[in-house]
Amino acid sequence: MAKSLKKMTVLVIEDEADIRRFISRVLELEGYRVLQAGDGDEGLRLAKEKSIALVLLDLMMPGRDGWAVLKEMKAAPELSAIPVIVLSGMVGGIERDKVLSMGAVDYLVKPLGVAGLREVVARTLRR
Repeated sequence: MAKSLKKMTVLVIEDEADIRRFISRVLELEGYRVLQAGDGDEGLRLAKEKSIALVLLDLMMPGRDGWAVLKEMKAAPELSAIPVIVLSGMVGGIERDKVLSMGAVDYLVKPLGVAGLREVVARTLRR
């Protein structure tokens, strides 16, 4: 990986702790800094307070879900340029098409594989 990517911070917004820890570990081993949020409110707070290069966002969370977080991020001038990769257990094309039309850059279906996760994150951050 290019040295410049290693300094980038990735924010993982995911309510399931095991999935959040898995994603974080994979990305930390790749050299990224990783911040974790267990819900949408915490994720938005971190996105506003920290210098975030990429957000990995779960759609289905209690409280403020991923749909609401994505909508708010893309409407906020200070957050709208941050690329968002949506994570979901839903394999349907309707959800994928909707989040892409809302401004997400990619859509990954859970369960996530290590190689696919690394490749999508690296490709997104190279853009």
